[in-house]
Amino acid sequence: MMHVVRRAAVRGLVRKAAIGAAAQKREMSMVGAASAVKAKSWSMRKVGGARWCTTISCPVIAESISEGTVGPWEVAVGDSVLEDAVLGGIESEKVTVAIRAPHDGIVTEIIVEEGVTVNVGQPIIKIKEAAVPSGDAPKKTEEATPAPAAAAAPEKPQQPQQKAPQQPKQPQQQQQVFAASTDREKRVRLTAMRKRIADRLKASQNTAAMLTTFQEVDMSNLINLRNEHKQEFFEKHGVKLGFMSAFVKASASALQAVPIINAYMDLENDCIVYHDYVDISVAVAIPTGLVVPVLRDVQDMNFADIEKQIGHFAQKAKDGNLTLPEMSGGTFTISNGGTYGSWMGTPIINPPQSAVLGMHAVRQKAWVDKNGHISARPIMALALTYDHRLIDGRDAVTFLVKVKNLIEDPHRLILDLA
Repeated sequence: MMHVVRRAAVRGLVRKAAIGAAAQKREMSMVGAASAVKAKSWSMRKVGGARWCTTISCPVIAESISEGTVGPWEVAVGDSVLEDAVLGGIESEKVTVAIRAPHDGIVTEIIVEEGVTVNVGQPIIKIKEAAVPSGDAPKKTEEATPAPAAAAAPEKPQQPQQKAPQQPKQPQQQQQVFAASTDREKRVRLTAMRKRIADRLKASQNTAAMLTTFQEVDMSNLINLRNEHKQEFFEKHGVKLGFMSAFVKASASALQAVPIINAYMDLENDCIVYHDYVDISVAVAIPTGLVVPVLRDVQDMNFADIEKQIGHFAQKAKDGNLTLPEMSGGTFTISNGGTYGSWMGTPIINPPQSAVLGMHAVRQKAWVDKNGHISARPIMALALTYDHRLIDGRDAVTFLVKVKNLIEDPHRLILDLA
């Protein structure tokens, strides 16, 4: 009987202990679940907070370039920006890459100041994602164009608010000003592109045996052709008809007729490299320097194709969006100094090319025609600078005369009579 009672008591104690353990396990499970929920909530808050702040790194500049210099910032800490707004730029020896806002927001930190060299992928600026009122105008625009007093609206009480958003725009060409030695001068930072241009131009002078030959061209027939068809040309192709397309096409035809002008010297392998194609670099001046986007396979292009491509490159250069591949690989260069009124000049060769054609302003001059009559004609001076190590004077003059003949009689371009 005593054994029965003891076994019952033991079973009761075991059952009670089991019940207690189960309760404790349930309690610990509830506490663990609560802790997990709390931890999850904290984690979500942390991720959610970080999600609204973006760190922008130095973008890829080009395949062969691993670092660049931070250019002038277009924004300051606290400025509101719209998606795709230009925040600044990364300058390299060959190209400037714009830094754009990935979304609407507020600039919270400028990590790297202007003039500092950074590596590709290095953090440079932070933006906090935030809604920006679409109706607000940029602060700089408001300050630059104040409304007339008569048309001004009644002033309202100023409320604490975010700064006006920065609209997408091209980078302004600001320069970092250094301490001046006197109050009558100032010093600005030399950009990487300007230094590269200086090095290449001087290297070209030091290396090539440059010689320049000139021709004057009567532009009468080309001007008449342009005036007669420019409206119809614009209506059909959606682009204006200029002089550049004629000179580019005439140059392509003359380069094929005189292929040595389109070649270059490979001194490392002791050979001359001839090109079976014509890729013409067109010099475009921008505030940061001179860039030369390349028109590819010009021999297969017509006037409309050339004008459209030049217009496309001009807009990209203005916006600072030209890429390195678009400026590499030309076989010949055309520089139009006449845009700025230049009457005569000697352009410098763009290595490794062997020649460059310089166009100049059109001026009225006394001209003797083939019948011996003297009259005022619109005349342009052309200059061909060439590397005399490779190109003989005969070839240079032959090329330039062919361009002259094609321009003075544009019908020869159509008939391919270079």
